[in-house]
Amino acid sequence: MKRLLIRPGGIGDCLLCAPALEFLAREAEAEIWAPAAVVRLLARIAPARAISSTGLDLVEIGSEAPRAVVERLQAFDEIVSWYGANRGQFREGVARYGLPFRFLEALPPREGETHAADFFLKQVGGEPPAVPGIEVEREGAGGVYIHPFSGSAKKNWPLEKFRALAARLPGPVHWVRGEEDPALEEAIGPMELEDLARRLAGARLYVGNDSGVSHLAAAVGAPVVALFGPTDARVWAPRGRGRVEVVTEMKDVSVERVVGVCEQMLR
Repeated sequence: MKRLLIRPGGIGDCLLCAPALEFLAREAEAEIWAPAAVVRLLARIAPARAISSTGLDLVEIGSEAPRAVVERLQAFDEIVSWYGANRGQFREGVARYGLPFRFLEALPPREGETHAADFFLKQVGGEPPAVPGIEVEREGAGGVYIHPFSGSAKKNWPLEKFRALAARLPGPVHWVRGEEDPALEEAIGPMELEDLARRLAGARLYVGNDSGVSHLAAAVGAPVVALFGPTDARVWAPRGRGRVEVVTEMKDVSVERVVGVCEQMLR
């Protein structure tokens, strides 16, 4: 069976879905379409390409979609898609061309308490617990890595508290930032996600907010301290093969408390 797996979303969404993708890829000759940022990481599961390069969005346009796009999709026996589940025009286009789509909800229900990784795995018939894991070669000389940003300012612990934390931790301390993050003089990057993954895989400790980089650190096996709020950590906390400690209600969390958690992890 030839199976196409389409997973849109942010870095964290895609990494939490990795166990579900692996489960589906084991049962078929699989290909993954995902956001460009995570393609090189998910290619460790199955051949992968960026959604933006496929013409997939043209399926929902009222006029005829390009023949090459339709034929590419028709080449699969099954298409498992977290893309387009709630987009009526896209689903109509899929029906118009008779494409073998199976749509899945891209996010867990808001009122639920099931961890997102478990939710995605159960969607495809797998048995939790789901633990995302991305194998990469380690680079760098260890140390502590801090990513003080996220996709939303309301998820960020104050930068001045991160600076105070860094001053209390054993060096070297490396600051990292993504392409969409504000400038930060101390930070390395922005780096390609795969390059950052290699650095994080060798970290003694990673500290960050509710962000895709925190999920990446957990997935490559780094010890992680994640500062969470207002997002529900029961559903969205990072998971990985290494130890993960979550500090909630982070807007009111003191530097002293986070230092204590970090020291325990380093020991």
